[in-house]
Amino acid sequence: MAIPMTELVLGSSLYFPPFFKALLLGFFFWLLLHALVRDWIYSGDIWHPTLLDLSLFILCVTASQWLLIHRVTS
Repeated sequence: MAIPMTELVLGSSLYFPPFFKALLLGFFFWLLLHALVRDWIYSGDIWHPTLLDLSLFILCVTASQWLLIHRVTS
């Protein structure tokens, strides 16, 4: 007896909340920005590179949330 593939049915009905979309878009923005400033962050000029990296990520997520909100309303 064959068991139906319920993963496919479950996978097609997943809901991504808006914050997850902003998180994913912000991650890609962060990847681009991080590649540009990586040498400066880890050169020793910054007191704590990990905190700066995290701050950049939070700013990228915030900017992507702002973009998603303004794209929908305009």
